[in-house]
Amino acid sequence: MGRAAAPCPPGADRRPGPLRPPPLLFLWLFWLAAGDGQPLQSQCRIHKCSADFVALTSHLNTDGVELEFCKALRAYAGCTEKNSKTCRGNLVYHSAVLGINDLMSQRNCSKDGPTSSTHPEVAHDPCNYHTRSGTREHLVGQNTKPTYVFCGLFGDPHLRTFKDHFQTCKVEGAWPLIDNNYLSVQVTNVPVVPGSSATATNKITIIFKSYQDCTDQKVYLAVTDELPAAFVDGTTNGRDGDSKSLRIVEKVSGRHIEIHAKYIGTTVFVRQLGRYLTMAISMPEELAMAYEESQDLQLCMNGCPYSERIDDQGNLPLPIKGPLLLHTAAAQTQSVYTLETATTMCLETMRVKDIYFHSCVFDLLTTGDANFTAAARSALEDLKVLHPKRELWHIFPNNGIDSIGSNHALPVISLGLVCLILAFS
Repeated sequence: MGRAAAPCPPGADRRPGPLRPPPLLFLWLFWLAAGDGQPLQSQCRIHKCSADFVALTSHLNTDGVELEFCKALRAYAGCTEKNSKTCRGNLVYHSAVLGINDLMSQRNCSKDGPTSSTHPEVAHDPCNYHTRSGTREHLVGQNTKPTYVFCGLFGDPHLRTFKDHFQTCKVEGAWPLIDNNYLSVQVTNVPVVPGSSATATNKITIIFKSYQDCTDQKVYLAVTDELPAAFVDGTTNGRDGDSKSLRIVEKVSGRHIEIHAKYIGTTVFVRQLGRYLTMAISMPEELAMAYEESQDLQLCMNGCPYSERIDDQGNLPLPIKGPLLLHTAAAQTQSVYTLETATTMCLETMRVKDIYFHSCVFDLLTTGDANFTAAARSALEDLKVLHPKRELWHIFPNNGIDSIGSNHALPVISLGLVCLILAFS
């Protein structure tokens, strides 16, 4: 004899209720079913309905989200209705129908009204890089996001390249940071301390090249004590009446601006700290690589020429002369920076002894200017906002030693100074 079925707990109903998947579960089921390479059903096209809905909604910005989302939902519902007969008995289809109803209720979407075009190529914004790339991926059947690269320049100057190489360079005078088919950036560096190879940036020129109907050519120019919130022609946008494809945002008057170039998926931060400027940029790798052989002199792409480098494989040489005197206009007193005081000051703002911390100590000992501490801290903050990979935020000297090394081209540091380095590492 078979075993009797276990009694239901008090209050339980033996009859199964209707399957109500959580919101958007239908999308997960769609990708799961489509991922095995097998047709969901010979004539059922629910996967096409779901793919169109994803393409229509994945790149919506904050303007008019609800309206466009409801239009896409109604188009999705219409597509499922057309496939109701051929998709009968298909789990993904029924999950999609339930999910659509859930989302319409959550977003207060009416079932009647305008619908989005089911052709993503019509729906994309040609002046939005994310939309263009998303549409291209959908049309060719790919599901990969664009790769972004980061470049930063601050302090002495210290350079972080698109390849995440970190260098400290002299590069006195005008040098190109970026020069590709979409963007050009040039910086000018001047000596900081007489008799030292240390330089810092006092001028940044950024040229956004004209692109289709999205923007005219725009030039941004920043120099010491003049960090404008507008392009050189006085405008703040890429084209009259259009503030979306290219715009300047002032974060702190005369001290911090951001430039958002939506048409090329690029963001630029420019700051003034003390008497000098810093810059950080994030842009799609495919656009950064779009340049001719004649444009190969780009510090962000290929780093500084070897003859211009101060560091040795990431290790920075400490100055061998005595402590420098810092003159502060506010206090009108003299403060002496030693390795100990410089290390303490940098540790107050940067807890990790990575290359940014070492750059901070190096700049304090080399220039005696406390503003370089703020430059290193801000460079690290900008990095965390713009760099796409968290695991690469912190860079350490290549030899793995947690100290500021010596440069073979410079005189040997005394034994006492080496001991101090080890003591405060």
